[in-house]
Amino acid sequence: MNSYLERLFAGRWIAGPEISDALAAALKLNSLRIRAKINYLGEDLSDKVMVNDAVKTYLEVIDEARKRKVEIFIAVKPTQIGSLQGRKALLSNYLRITKAARSAGIMTWLDMESHREVDETLWLYGKEMKRGMVGICIQSYLKRSFEDMKRIVEDGGVVRLVKGAYRENESIAYASRKEISDNYTEMMRYLFKSSEKFMIATHDTDMIRKALALERKYRKKAMFGMLNGVRNKYALELAEKGEDVTIYLPFGKEWIQYAYRRLRESSNLKLILRSLMEKQDIY
Repeated sequence: MNSYLERLFAGRWIAGPEISDALAAALKLNSLRIRAKINYLGEDLSDKVMVNDAVKTYLEVIDEARKRKVEIFIAVKPTQIGSLQGRKALLSNYLRITKAARSAGIMTWLDMESHREVDETLWLYGKEMKRGMVGICIQSYLKRSFEDMKRIVEDGGVVRLVKGAYRENESIAYASRKEISDNYTEMMRYLFKSSEKFMIATHDTDMIRKALALERKYRKKAMFGMLNGVRNKYALELAEKGEDVTIYLPFGKEWIQYAYRRLRESSNLKLILRSLMEKQDIY
């Protein structure tokens, strides 16, 4: 991919290649009353050296954020920290990250990947859930997700609810935008009714308005999450109104898979394309 496309995609959605880029952007977001959720780009890692590098990078992010007093979350993918090497390596690496993050007062979120990784991700989350300071992403486009979410909430876990960005077979996933949105709405209502801490992660204005109405109904505050560079100005508006807002802030050199997946989000394609054309800078 040529340098123009690299600037177009990476420059809009990604903080930069280095830890210092991510923390500098996070600090600016903090000044606007917005927390950054930092993700080191990379997934489907089978090479042990690359996995170790990813784990080491997260530990460095945690340490530097603590030193600089930057308010962040971190977001990790199981296939980035050892799931392709087996459960022993995966759990060991996850525990190293969560232990360091917890001691620094930083919450660790597990990203959800394709349907093939769901059971492994749920298993992994279950190993740390009771200790707190950890959360998990659940995707409303998968037909199993409502029941998965209920079990997590009943066990005291913390859910980040998204629509989902992977292509799956219709036997396991809702195909239409309406089905995905309807399921998201019902899952969101359940969270407001049954959970004390959760994140509503969407760029859908109508969905956010529903969430704000549910906040008033249940007298309960949700966290709101958006992707960097997509609706930053709207995120700032919510933060200025007193909402708890987090922007998902990737960094690193492995940006192509991330950009490609964003472009495949059919439910949000117009919004994603518009984000490439419109200025979204707020920091």
